[in-house]
Amino acid sequence: MELTEARLKFIEAWGKLGSEWGINRTMAQVHALLMISPEALTTEEVMAELSISRGNANMTLRDLIDWGLVEKQHKTGERKEFFYAEKDVWTIARRVAEERKKRELTPIIKILDQLAGVEGDAKDPAYKTFKTTVTDINKLANNVNKTLDTMLKAEENWFFGSILKVFK
Repeated sequence: MELTEARLKFIEAWGKLGSEWGINRTMAQVHALLMISPEALTTEEVMAELSISRGNANMTLRDLIDWGLVEKQHKTGERKEFFYAEKDVWTIARRVAEERKKRELTPIIKILDQLAGVEGDAKDPAYKTFKTTVTDINKLANNVNKTLDTMLKAEENWFFGSILKVFK
C-alpha cells in the first residue's frame, strides 16, 4: 500500500471511529489529517485534502481547538493561520477523556445526584424500581468518574502497567 492510499484509509477509519464515539465524522477526519501531517496546515489545505467547505473547515478547526486537540500557529511573514495537532497519543487520549467527562459524565452525575433524593413510598414497586435503578446507575457513573480521574492524573507507564495487572 502506498503512503497516499494509507493516509486516506487512516483518515476515513479515524472519521468512522470518531462518529461511533459520538464525535462529528468531519471533526475526526480533520483531526486525523492534522495528526498525520508533519507540518501545520492552513484552512485551505484542510479544505483541499478533505474536500470540505470553508465554513465546515473553520467550524471544525474551532471545535478541535476547543477540545484542546489542535492549536493555531502563526508563522512569521505569513498572513494565514496554521493548525497543528498534538501527536502524542497519550495526551490525545487524556484530552478526549477530559472533554467527554466534562460534556457527558459530569452533567449526568449532577442529574443522578438530584434524582437520588426522590421521595416516595418504599412499598410502592414503581418507587422501589426507580430508586434502585437511579442509585445503581449513579454508583456506576461515580465509579467511572473516579477511574477517569485516576487515568487523567496518571502517567502513561503507570496506567498501562496497572491495566495489564488487571488482565493477568
